[in-house]
Amino acid sequence: MGKNTSGTAAASKVNGFDRWFQITARGSTVGAEIRGGFTTFMAMAYIVVLNPLILTGATDVTGERLSLVGVTTMTAFSAFIATTVMGAVGRVPLALAAALTVNAVVAYQIAPNVTWAQAMGLVVLEGLLIVVLAISGARAAIMNAIPRDLKYAIGAGLGLFIALIGLVNAGFVTRRPDADGTTVPVVLGSGGELQGWPIAVFVIGLLLTIALWGRRVPGAVMISIVVATVLGIVVESVASPGGWGLVTPTMPDRVFAAPDFSLFGQVDLFGAFTHLGLVTVVVFLFTLVLSGFFDAMGTIIAVSDEAGLVDDKGRMPGIGRVLSIDGAAAAFGGVTSSSANTVFVESAAGVGDGARTGLASVVTGLLFGATMFLVPLAAVVPQQAAAPALVLVGGLMVAQVRNIDFTDTEIAIPAFLILAITPFTYSVTSGVGAGIIAFVLLKTVRGKWREPGWLLWIVTLVFVAYFGIHGIEVLFG
Repeated sequence: MGKNTSGTAAASKVNGFDRWFQITARGSTVGAEIRGGFTTFMAMAYIVVLNPLILTGATDVTGERLSLVGVTTMTAFSAFIATTVMGAVGRVPLALAAALTVNAVVAYQIAPNVTWAQAMGLVVLEGLLIVVLAISGARAAIMNAIPRDLKYAIGAGLGLFIALIGLVNAGFVTRRPDADGTTVPVVLGSGGELQGWPIAVFVIGLLLTIALWGRRVPGAVMISIVVATVLGIVVESVASPGGWGLVTPTMPDRVFAAPDFSLFGQVDLFGAFTHLGLVTVVVFLFTLVLSGFFDAMGTIIAVSDEAGLVDDKGRMPGIGRVLSIDGAAAAFGGVTSSSANTVFVESAAGVGDGARTGLASVVTGLLFGATMFLVPLAAVVPQQAAAPALVLVGGLMVAQVRNIDFTDTEIAIPAFLILAITPFTYSVTSGVGAGIIAFVLLKTVRGKWREPGWLLWIVTLVFVAYFGIHGIEVLFG
C-alpha cells in the first residue's frame, strides 16, 4: 500500500510538471526542450557582448559613458530574469534579451539629449506602456492605424541603421572631414582605403559570419565573435597595431568574476520631461514603443507558428499574457540599464531544434544567469569582432522590404523615406516620422484624408511638432 501511494505521488509530480509546461500535449520531451534551450542560447548569446558595445559606444548629454562591465552583467541578468519568466509563466519557447532595435535608439538618439538615468527612465515607461497596450486592447487600434507595408519599412529601416552602426564601429565606413573640401560625406575605411589589422579582423569576422549563417550552423554569430576575438588577441599580442577603438583585445587576468550590479536601479523616470519637454519626450516614447511592440508582435507570431502554437485562424492562445510579459521585460531592461528586452527571433533556432514549450526558455534563461559570472571574457571583445553581427542582423531585417508593395503610389515614397532617412540621419524617429507624414499627405491630396484614421492623424501631428520643435521653441520662447 505504501509503495503504491509513493509511486502515485511521484507520478503526480511528474504529471504536474508535464501539465504545466504541456510537454506531452505539444508532442515534446524534456530532452528535446533542454536541447532546444541550449540551441537558442547559443544563437543569441552574442547579445551579452554586443549590447554593451552599443550602449557604451555612446555618451549621454553630460559626456558620461556606461560601465562596460556593468552593462555586460546587467545584459545577462536582465535576459536571465526575462527569459525565465517567459518560460515559467508564459510557457512558450520564446527567449528575451536587450533589443537591437531599441538599444541603438537609446544609445545614439536618446542618450545624447538626456542623462543615462533619464534615458533608461524612458525605457521603463515604454515597457509599462506596452503592458497597458497589451492588456487594454489598444494594440489592435495601433496595429490597424499604421499600414502593414510601413511596418515592414520600419523594420527594414532599423536594419539599415543597425548595419551602418556596425560598419562605423568597425571603421569600415568613416566620416570624411569637411575641411578637405570634398562633397563626399562618408568614405571606405581611412581616406577611401581599408588599412590596418583591426579592419582585417572585421572583414574576416564578417566573411566567417556570413559563411556560417549560410551553412545554418547553430550559434553562427557567437562562433564568429569568438573566432574574431581570438584573432584580434593574437594580432594585438604579435603586432600591437592599436586602433581598436573602445576595447583593445587582450587576455583578461581572470575568467570568472562576481557580477557588477552597480547599474541596477539607476533610473530617473520623469527627468526627461523637464530636460526635453513634453512633445520631444512623447515622440521618443512613441518611437521606443513602436520599435519594441511591433517587432515583438511579429516575432512572437512567427516563432509560435513555427512551434505549432498558432491555431488555424492565425490566433495564438495566451497571446495577451505573452505580450504583457514582453512589456514588463522591456521595463525591467530599463531598471537594469541594459535597454529594453524583447523576444528574439533567434528563438526560432531552438524551435527548429525541437523546443515546443516554456521549459526550453527556462533552460535558456538559466544559461544567461550563468553568463553573469563570465563578464571578464566579454570585456575583451573589440568592436571589430562584434560588428559583423550587427551587419548580419541588420541585413536580415532589411529583407522585410520584400513584403512592401512599391507599386502602390501611396506606399512607395513613405516607405522609401523611412528606409533612407533612418540610417542617413542616425535617427529612427526621423525616419518613421517622415514616412508617416508623407503617407498621410498622399492620402489627403488624393481625396482620401479620412482613410488614415484619427489615431494616425494624431501621430502625424506629433511628428510635425517634433520636426518643427525649434520653431515652436522660438515662437513660444
